[in-house]
Parts: sequence; structure tokens; C-alpha cells
Amino acid sequence: MEEMDVNSIFFVSLGCDKNLVDSEFMLGTLQENGWMITDDEKTADIIIVNTCCFIHDAKEESIQTILEMADYKKTGKCKGLLVTGCLAQRYQQEIRKEIPEVDAVLGTNSYADLVHALQEVLKGRTYENFQTLETIPGQMHHKRSVTTGGHYAYLKIAEGCNKHCTYCIIPSIRGNYRSIPMKELLWQAEQLAEAGVKELILVAQETTLYGTDLYGEKSLYKLLDELNQVKGLRWIRILYCYPEEIDDRLIAAIKRNEKVCHYLDMPIQHSNDEILRRMGRRTSKQDIQNIVAKLRREIPDICLRTTLICGFPGETQAQHEELMEFINEMEFDRLGAFTYSPEEGTAAAEFPEQVEEEIKLTWQEEVMELEQEIIFDKTADMKDQIIWALVEGKLSDENIYVARTYRDAPDIDGYVFISDADTELLTGDFVKVRITGSLDYDLTAEYLP
Repeated sequence: MEEMDVNSIFFVSLGCDKNLVDSEFMLGTLQENGWMITDDEKTADIIIVNTCCFIHDAKEESIQTILEMADYKKTGKCKGLLVTGCLAQRYQQEIRKEIPEVDAVLGTNSYADLVHALQEVLKGRTYENFQTLETIPGQMHHKRSVTTGGHYAYLKIAEGCNKHCTYCIIPSIRGNYRSIPMKELLWQAEQLAEAGVKELILVAQETTLYGTDLYGEKSLYKLLDELNQVKGLRWIRILYCYPEEIDDRLIAAIKRNEKVCHYLDMPIQHSNDEILRRMGRRTSKQDIQNIVAKLRREIPDICLRTTLICGFPGETQAQHEELMEFINEMEFDRLGAFTYSPEEGTAAAEFPEQVEEEIKLTWQEEVMELEQEIIFDKTADMKDQIIWALVEGKLSDENIYVARTYRDAPDIDGYVFISDADTELLTGDFVKVRITGSLDYDLTAEYLP
């Protein structure tokens, strides 16, 4: 590495867990090349913002964060401001024009060029790089700096998406679906496990299509078989499974591999067939009902999470009420609801009959109130069950530990609060507990030695 008059980098990672994986590889690359990472933006020599722009709120957060960081070029030690990620990919010219404090802009497939970009910035030059979205940069033998505490980590198994849902901009900023070779994923998993990771969370824009581009068939079931053999791992969790792509081979792999959590995140977005068609989804209400029934029949203790969009263009009160009836019937174990966000460049943004924001918010509130009732009943029903939990930490000044069960993904689901532990529990420990009660979305439990 060239001689540089620089000491530290402040790194901001915004958006989803898939973006976080990119950030962790960038942080690892920086550390490999002799840079020091700081948590103080006021004293940082370089500031990097890895951005998101999936929906309007994420875009606004990214822009606001860039503007806030730009101030440190005046009030702090900052010599260079770099912007990476989805917002950079989508609005590269606008960023450089509207925020001249930005010194370098790197697209979503240009992270390998990060160190070179820093070198150019420190020479007083601006820099841009936007690699084709048809390739995926290799990550094997690159250091990764895990930021999730060390006991769990995300494994991004693919990049991009081929679905082209009418509300989504991902294909235009992340490209078509590209699976990461299985050999590389297994290498990553082994490295993470050796570093102390106990829970591996598989993520992609869609995990269920893994391998179709490389191996000619959906190969997530094969990947699960291989990951199950990685020493040190205890849990393997799957997120972002499209319902129409869940097949018998995947279900069988979840059943036979003891490390694979009986938990599936399956975003359906809606239940009305006309809305699903307008969304560009490749499923139907009956299809969703069938796969939910099959999953619960084959894996009785499975925990199903889903996400919904409220107020899609053209949605009527009757269609919303149909969705409410569907939620009541399906009784999803976990559910998130979001108001529709019209995104520039998507087909749905140009659809007529855009729903008023107030109505979207009302429908979202009604969905979440209904799901709250369902979840509260489900948590109450868990009383007296004995279950394994992964310790996340301890409440300060109290003898109460915070943990998660296999039914809870980090940051999006609930927790279990463990009391009466006569022995010290450490973050990352797996402990057996008896559920003693519930607190809305969370559980209370006692430690079983």
C-alpha cells in the first residue's frame, strides 16, 4: 500500500442485511490494507457511507446521512467522503452534482476498487467506478470484519434478482440473479465458524433460486446439506424465500439437517390475486395457502414469517378486507407490513389509482393490530415449553439475560428474557430454558441448568 498521511476511517452502513455483508467485506479489505476503523466521525480522516435506496424512506435516510457526514469536511478532520451502495449506483450523477463534498462514488459491484479509490481521493482527485452488474466479485480469501457481535453472521448466497416485480428497483441497481459458487460459500461459512459464529443466516434478494444460474437447478437444498457439516455452527436460518419456489427438496433438507432452524421467511406481499398480478408476483392466493399448509404439515413446529405491502396502486377496500381475512386464516407466526412506496423507474409508480397516504397508513395499522392479536395468542401458548435459546446479552443492573429462540431472527423478531440464572451466561451461549410467560411479542423464561 502506498504511503498515506491518514489514520482512520469512519464507516456508516445503511439498509438491509445484504448491504451489511458488503460493508463487512469492505471493512475487512480496509483493515487488510492497513487502515484503522474508528467509531468517531469527528476525528476520522476518511468517511465512507454505504447507502440504501430500496424505498423512499431508505433513500431519504441515505441522503441525510451523506449530508451530515459532508459537514465533517468543514468541522472535523475529514479529508475525503466516499459514497457506495445502492443510492450510489442509482443516482451517481445526481450525488456528484448536488453534493460536491462527495469525493468518490462506487457502484454496487465496485467494492474491489475501494482501496484504489481512497488512494485517488487522498491525492486530491475525484473518483467514480461502476462495474457491470452481470458479474459478481469473488470474496474468497478476503478478510471480513463481522459487525454483528461475533456469535451470528449473515451469509449472502446470491446477488441481484430476476423477478422484476413492478414495485421494485433491485434488478436495476443490483443486476440479474447471480449465485455465489457453493465452494466459496462453504469457505466463508468455515471461516465464520472458526471465528466463533454459531448462527449463520442465509440472505439474498431471493434465496430459493440459489444455484439455478450456476448448476442448472435450484440448489439451496444442496447448500443446506453442506453447511450442516460445518463444525462450530449450531443454527442455520433461511430468509427471503419466495413461496412459489419452495419445493419438496428444500422442505426435505430443512427436515433432515438438524442445524437448519425450523423457521422460514417467506415474503408474500399480498393475498388478492389481482393485486399479486399487478405486482408482477408469480403466485396466487391458493398457491400461498397450499405451501403454508404443506410446510406446517411436513414441519409442525415451523415458524413462518412474511411481509406485506399495504396500499398498492388500485387496491380497494374490499381487497384490503380480503387480505385481513387471509391473515386471520393463515395466522403467520411473524409478520411485517409496509406502506407502498412509489419508486422512480418502476412500472407501479406509473400505475393509475395511486392510493392516498392516509389510507395506506390506516390499512397498515389495521394489519399490524390484527397480527398483534395473533402473535400475542401464539406467545401465550408457548408457556411451559422447554426450548433452546441463544444468549444475546444481559440487562444492565439486573440478573436477566436477553436471548433468542429458533423462532426469532435478530433485529426483526422478539426476544426471550431469562431470569433466575444461578450461573453466568455469556453472549453466544446456547442454553435450555422453560418458557414462563409472555410480554406481547417477547417471552419470559427460566434457565434450566
